Amino acid sequence: MPSAKKATKKPSPDKVMEMLKAGNKRFVEGKSEHPHMDAARLTQAGKEDQGDHAYATVIACSDSRVPVELLFDAGVMDIFVIRVAGNVCNTDEVGSIEYGVVHVNTPVLVVLGHTQCGAVTATTHAVQGYFYGVALERNIPPLIDSIKPAVQRAMENHPDIKDDDAIIPHAVEENVWKGIEDLFMKSPGVRNMVKAGVVKVAGAIYDVGTGKVDWLPESKVLDILKKIEANPDRAMNPMAEKGH
Repeated sequence: MPSAKKATKKPSPDKVMEMLKAGNKRFVEGKSEHPHMDAARLTQAGKEDQGDHAYATVIACSDSRVPVELLFDAGVMDIFVIRVAGNVCNTDEVGSIEYGVVHVNTPVLVVLGHTQCGAVTATTHAVQGYFYGVALERNIPPLIDSIKPAVQRAMENHPDIKDDDAIIPHAVEENVWKGIEDLFMKSPGVRNMVKAGVVKVAGAIYDVGTGKVDWLPESKVLDILKKIEANPDRAMNPMAEKGH
């Protein structure tokens, strides 16, 4: 990856949050403006650096019901999007987030879960033993393993919920928190930028049936950051080793 260039002036993190919320409100109300979707913007994209324009990094699920740019009423060069089943934050995803935050210079990172998430649902059923003895493709179990702690945490926090599927919305939320936790564990660079106030990390859940994004409490993001800062196993060096 290239070295981070001199940062272009971007909106503040709070302003970007306002922009994302306003864009989603337009989308839900059927009043999308579809900005930056014309030929002039494409010409601009062919000549200019995305780092001069993109204002948010979003890691979302690969689910086809979650059209990231559309649900925030954004266009070309507005959002640096990372998509992976279950919106997990493993090494590749964290590296992509670091690129979006540091090199594309986005003031906000959103970890975006969604209702009816297939990856979380499948993991929940796996934890409940539904898939016992069922063969899975070789690369799916590691993905499930990344989500499993979130499902287990949801079950522990809601022991009163006995219906198998009723726990899934809680698991979806816990999976967002787990993604933020994994990000902070793996990325000293992102932690440092959040502590410095130049980047805001937000958790959110998109409702695939209404189009609405529900934002999770910012205070919990800061609580997670504080917990990770006290964890001796957290990654400490923000830079790759020499030779990489």
